[in-house]
Amino acid sequence: MNTFLEKLQAKLGPIAYKLDSNRYLSAIKNGFFVAMPLLIIGSMFLLVTQLPIKPYIQFMESVLGKDWMSLFLQVNNMTMNAMTLFVILGIASEMAKYYSVDRGSTQAIALVGFLVLTPITATENGSFLPLSNFGASGLFVGMITAILAAEIFRWVVQKGWTIKMPESVPSNVAKSFSALIPGFFVVIVFNLIRIGFTFTSYETAQNFIFEVLQTPLLALGSSLPATLIILLFEALLWSFGIHGSNIVGAVMQPIWIALTVENAQAFAAGEPLPNIVNYQFYSNFVKLGGSSATIGLAIACLFFAKSAQFKTLGKLSFAPAIFNINEPLVFGIPIVLNPMMLIPFVIAPLLMCILAYTAMATGIVPLTNGVNLPWTMPPVIAGLMVSGWRGAILQIVQILLSFGLYYPFFKMEDLKAYKVEMEGIATSEETLETEITESV
Repeated sequence: MNTFLEKLQAKLGPIAYKLDSNRYLSAIKNGFFVAMPLLIIGSMFLLVTQLPIKPYIQFMESVLGKDWMSLFLQVNNMTMNAMTLFVILGIASEMAKYYSVDRGSTQAIALVGFLVLTPITATENGSFLPLSNFGASGLFVGMITAILAAEIFRWVVQKGWTIKMPESVPSNVAKSFSALIPGFFVVIVFNLIRIGFTFTSYETAQNFIFEVLQTPLLALGSSLPATLIILLFEALLWSFGIHGSNIVGAVMQPIWIALTVENAQAFAAGEPLPNIVNYQFYSNFVKLGGSSATIGLAIACLFFAKSAQFKTLGKLSFAPAIFNINEPLVFGIPIVLNPMMLIPFVIAPLLMCILAYTAMATGIVPLTNGVNLPWTMPPVIAGLMVSGWRGAILQIVQILLSFGLYYPFFKMEDLKAYKVEMEGIATSEETLETEITESV
């Protein structure tokens, strides 16, 4: 078994390292952190309008009028439905940091590049930019735009093609002028791209990216087989001490969040929810207690440990596990490079995924409503908020399943540790008796 793990680590390790150190994936992953607080805020305002409590709805109508929902949905529209703008700013900031160029200028120019590509809708009353281009449907265009604009910006700067002002000029004024030529390059390139697409059947870059790239990726990311493969890869990386969630998140988070936003838009419009798999499915119905659903293991350590080692570990790990943090367990048992604990650690996320997917696909549990909760939201509460009372019950069942899966393997590790501790105590007592006898 150890030989197999060593061979597997030798093959997966280099791949994981390259993914984790890739500047574009890292920029995308970290760039989403800019949008995440705003998505959570928007989700809370969406939830306020959708509570299925008749007295509450009647009260809100009596106080704010029949159109009271629009007062709250405005916040949702300007956060979740404009998420691409915030993601562009985040990615451009990370790219600027990597290349050590001016962050503010890079962000502004990347945003302008995206707006240049965005089609304008003309009406009798004037022209406007459709909000739909700034939501989930424009996400991939925004990500590509931010990276390309940052690359053009830094290339021009590194070539030295900037306006250099005298040292006596204030720094903020000098920065403005130094960004002029790089900004011209970015705008010219994106305007040529926009013009080029007008001669194709797609007409716009948004249509091209959405049909050729985004739609296939969303379809793949929302499928059960692809999700199981991703979860298997994540668990195997964790088994070698590599942060599998970070690596998987860099690739899958944009796809899953786009699927979440699609559910949120349908939920707000009162339409059928389109996606079973999305970010809420992954973070709330697969990762209960942390990666590989280790909340059952934390319960076993806290309430059923016989050895002092696992009793202590249970006290230290249970509180973090409630908030889906499981590093104390992963590295404390340890699960890393432990062939015995590797078995449930790999199987658990697959079982959680299959159970939740089946429950939602058959209609037993409602699909997640697009409310973008923090990943630290405790189980049961999270299930209640994203899928109602049936979601909460599903999470309770999953916690019990997690406990039943981990318990036999935990018990073997616990008894092993207990035996070592007892042998250590016996040895200490024998040594003490010998010392007393010799002293007498």
